[in-house]
Amino acid sequence: MYSIKCIIIEDEPLAVKVLKDYIGQLPYLELMGTFKDAILASEYLRVHAVDLIFLDIHLPRLKGMDFLKTLHQPPAVIVTTAYHQYAVDGYELNITDYLLKPFGFERFLKAIHKVKLIHEPPPTPPEKDFIFVNVQKKKVKILFADILYIESQREYVRIVTLKKEYLSKMSTHEIGAMLPPAHFRRIHRSFVVAVPKIESYTAEMVEINGVAIPIGRDYREVLADL
Repeated sequence: MYSIKCIIIEDEPLAVKVLKDYIGQLPYLELMGTFKDAILASEYLRVHAVDLIFLDIHLPRLKGMDFLKTLHQPPAVIVTTAYHQYAVDGYELNITDYLLKPFGFERFLKAIHKVKLIHEPPPTPPEKDFIFVNVQKKKVKILFADILYIESQREYVRIVTLKKEYLSKMSTHEIGAMLPPAHFRRIHRSFVVAVPKIESYTAEMVEINGVAIPIGRDYREVLADL
């Protein structure tokens, strides 16, 4: 699981304790350190990269907003303060969220979800398990799992599946580009086979569903790689 590295810049011990408790309840938050003032935090940030800063505004030596203006490429920032009048300034500095003390865990979680939208990797789209091919002036859906083999027949290909056969006007090269290479291999100038459907093979042929399919001389290394 990915993690969001964060630091706390806060001079109130009770506020630090609350934040530590909330952070500890979320396994994807990794607390890298706590700092009583922004000067100490600046020294840390010179040599360490973080994804999120929990920042109080009223800090000794250097105020929170002034500290933010010193950061060239600031990470996500969640401001924590008892003073609501600073909210406008905070949003002008591109702050992710603004937590008004005292805040509960539910409000804290809502702020973290905004940070997650930035750092969470996008979901992987489901892998397509079918193709549509032109068969007699209509598009026909064919599942990869149903295909046994494909045979070239001049300007057409014959797609042999577990259920039936289809004739489509295209080349083996064209349909081969539409198939997942991990499951389909060309073993002859005229044949593409579904690897999981191979029942047996020799140096000259493979057998699929009781049908012997020749292996072209230039394609014999293909099976050796499987």
